[in-house]
Amino acid sequence: MIRNDVAITPELVKEHGLKPDEYERFVNLIGREPTITELGIVSAMWNEHCSYKSSRIHLRGLPTKAPWVIQGPGENAGVIDIGDGLACIFKMESHNHPSFIEPYQGAATGVGGILRDVFTMGARPIASLNLLRFGEPDHPKTPHLVSGVVAGIGGYGNSFGVPTVGGSVGFDKRYNGNILVNAMAVGLARTDEIFYAKATGVGNPIVYLGSKTGRDGIHGATMASAEFDDASEEKRPTVQVGDPFAEKLLLEACLELMKSGAVIAIQDMGAAGLTSSAVEMGAKGNLGIELDLDKVPCREEGMTAYEMMLSESQERMLMVLKPGMEKEAEAIFHKWGLDFAVIGKTTDTLRFVIKHQGEVKADLPIKELGDEAPLYDRPWVESPKQPVIAPDSVKAPMSEAEALLKLVGSPDQSSKRWVWEQYDHLILGNTVQTPGGDAAIVRVEDGPKGLALTTDVTPRYCEADPFEGGKQAVAEAWRNITAVGGLPLAITDNLNFASPERPESMGQFVGCVRGIGEACKALDFPVVSGNVSLYNETNGQGILPTPAIGGVGLLDDVTVNASIAFRQEGEAVILIGATQGWLGQSIYLRDVCGREEGAPPPVDLASEKRNGDFVRQLIRSGQVKTVHDVSDGGIALALAEMAMAGQVGAEITAVPEGLALHAFLFGEDQARYLIAVDEDAAADILYAAGAVGIPAVTLGVTGGDALILPGQQAISVKQLKAAHEAWLPEYMTGKS
Repeated sequence: MIRNDVAITPELVKEHGLKPDEYERFVNLIGREPTITELGIVSAMWNEHCSYKSSRIHLRGLPTKAPWVIQGPGENAGVIDIGDGLACIFKMESHNHPSFIEPYQGAATGVGGILRDVFTMGARPIASLNLLRFGEPDHPKTPHLVSGVVAGIGGYGNSFGVPTVGGSVGFDKRYNGNILVNAMAVGLARTDEIFYAKATGVGNPIVYLGSKTGRDGIHGATMASAEFDDASEEKRPTVQVGDPFAEKLLLEACLELMKSGAVIAIQDMGAAGLTSSAVEMGAKGNLGIELDLDKVPCREEGMTAYEMMLSESQERMLMVLKPGMEKEAEAIFHKWGLDFAVIGKTTDTLRFVIKHQGEVKADLPIKELGDEAPLYDRPWVESPKQPVIAPDSVKAPMSEAEALLKLVGSPDQSSKRWVWEQYDHLILGNTVQTPGGDAAIVRVEDGPKGLALTTDVTPRYCEADPFEGGKQAVAEAWRNITAVGGLPLAITDNLNFASPERPESMGQFVGCVRGIGEACKALDFPVVSGNVSLYNETNGQGILPTPAIGGVGLLDDVTVNASIAFRQEGEAVILIGATQGWLGQSIYLRDVCGREEGAPPPVDLASEKRNGDFVRQLIRSGQVKTVHDVSDGGIALALAEMAMAGQVGAEITAVPEGLALHAFLFGEDQARYLIAVDEDAAADILYAAGAVGIPAVTLGVTGGDALILPGQQAISVKQLKAAHEAWLPEYMTGKS
C-alpha cells in the first residue's frame, strides 16, 4: 500500500507546471491520487523540456538518416561514422534560463551537461562550441550577463580540459529578459565501442556513479519549461552548481569502466536527474526499475525521496551493470575518488518503484511515463510575408567606406576575440583552425583526418520568414564547413523559441523546422541530435526565433584546408555565386539605414549545393587556400574580414551594371563565396565555373595595406582592425 503523506491541491499541481487536464490524465493513468514524489516525477517527465509535448509532432518531419548515420535522435547524442573504425558523437543543448538567473553556474553546468551527453556514449570529448545571444548592449544587465556566461564557459571547459574552438555571439533587445546559452560538445569513439541507454536483463544491478546528490537544481527542468516573470531572480536555488574537476574524474572512470566490459547501459543524470535517467533506461529496454533511495549518496542531511528524485546535482551517472562485476566497477570509481553505490535493480514488472526509509514513495507504469505524455498539435499561424525591398529603394545615408567602418565596429559584427581568448582553444593539441574563421578544424587523433565544426543561425531572417530563415541557418552551417574544405555530414540543432501557447510563436517554430528539414534533405545534411527550448520569454515578450544549428563536416587531410585570410599580394579575388543586391533584413539596412524590415534573402538550395561542391573541390585539389563565405554584411564585410585576418589589403574594381554600389557591396544574397587565387589560375577557375553554370566574376586583386572599394577612399587594414577589435573590450570595461 502506497501512503500519501502530502495533500495534492490544485495550487500544488499548478506549482509543478501541470495543467489541470494533464493532472487529470495522470490520475486516470495510475488510477488514484499520486504521492508528492509521484507528482514531482510526472512534472519532470511531462514538462516541455523532457517530453517535447509541443514539438514532437513537427520534429518527425526532419531527415535523420544517411549511410554514415549510426545513431540519430533519441539517444544522449547523435553518432556518425567518419571512417577507419571511428565515430563522431555530438549534440547541442540549451541552458538559457539558468544562465539568466545565475550566469556563471548556468553556463558552466550547460557545458558540463553536454560533455556528459557525449562521454556517456563512450566518446572522449575533443571539442566544444557555443552559441550565445544577449540583450541590447545598453541594457543594464547585459555586461553582467556577458561577463558571467563567458567566464562560466571558460571556467568549466578549461578546467575539464576540452578546447572551446568555435561559437557565435549576438546582441538584440529581444533577448533582454531571456538570454540564450547553447552549448555543443563533440567527441570520438570506436564504432564498435558505443554505449546506449537501453537497459537489458532482469535483476541486473543499477548503479549510481559520480558526485553526491544535493538540493541544487531541483525543478530545473520544470523551470526550463516556463516563461520568466519579474520574480525570476527568486529561482536561484534551481540553478545547478558544477565541478569540472569532478567531471574530468567521472569521464576517466566511465571510460575505464566501459573498457572492462561491465557496462550494459548508461545514462547521464541531466535534466530531471535520477527520475529521467532511470525512466529512460528502463522504458527503452521494456523493463521495470526499482530504486532504494536509502543507498543514494547524499551530501545534505534529511533529503526526501522527492528531493532526491528531482535533484539536478551535477557530475552524476546511472548505469546498469553486468551481475557479478560490481566489485570491479566499485574499485575503478573509488580509485578516481568518486561515489559508487548499487541503488536498485531492473525488473520484469514494467513499473517504476521508488522506496525510501521502508516505504514505497512511488509506483508508476514506466513506459506510460514517456509514451502517455501529452502530445499537442498546438494552433499556429503562418508569419505574414514581408515585402521585398528593391535595391534602388534604399538610399545610402553615408559613403560605402564609412558604412563598412561602422559595421566592422558594431556590436554584432565586431571581433569576439575578447570572448574566445578566455577559452582554451588549443588544449589537447589538435586544433588546426582557431576561432575567428568560418569553421573550426580539429584533427582526428594523429590525423590526417579532421573535423570541421560550426554553430550558426540568423534570427532576424527567421522572424521575417521562418521557412527561409530555417533553410538559411542550415545553409550557412553547410557553407561554413565547405569554406574550410570540409564535407558537411550532419547537424545537431537547438531550437530556441518563445511560448508555444501563442499561435504566432508556434507558427515561427513550425516554419523554421520545415525550412531546416528542406535544407537538410537538399544538402544531404541530416539531423542526428538536438534540443528544443520553448517558453523563452519574459512578461509575454518573446525572443527572436533562434533555431541554432551545429554542423559537423569531415576533412580527409587537415593539411589541405582553406582559411579566410588573404595570404599574399597579387592574387585575384573572385566572387562565386549570383548577386542581386538583396538588402531586406540585411545588417546594412538595420545598422546603417536604421530600418528593420523586408523579406530576407531567399535560399536556393540547388545553388547552395552546386556552388559549395565546386568551391570544396577547388580546396581539396589544392587550387585554393583562401575562402570566405559571404553572409552578414555582404561582400564588403567579407572582404574586410579577409584583409584583417591576413594583414593584406585589396583593391576592388568590378561593379555590375545596373546595381547600386551599396546594394552590391552590402547585399546578403546567399550561396556565395569569396576566394583568392594566383592570377595565373583565375582564368581556369572562371572557365570551370562557367562550364557548370556557376556565376563567377573577378572583383579585384590583393595587395597593399588598405582595402579600396570602387570609387571610395582607401581604408587601411590597420584602421579596419582598430575599429573591429575595439568595441567589445571597451564595452566590457565601460569605455564605450
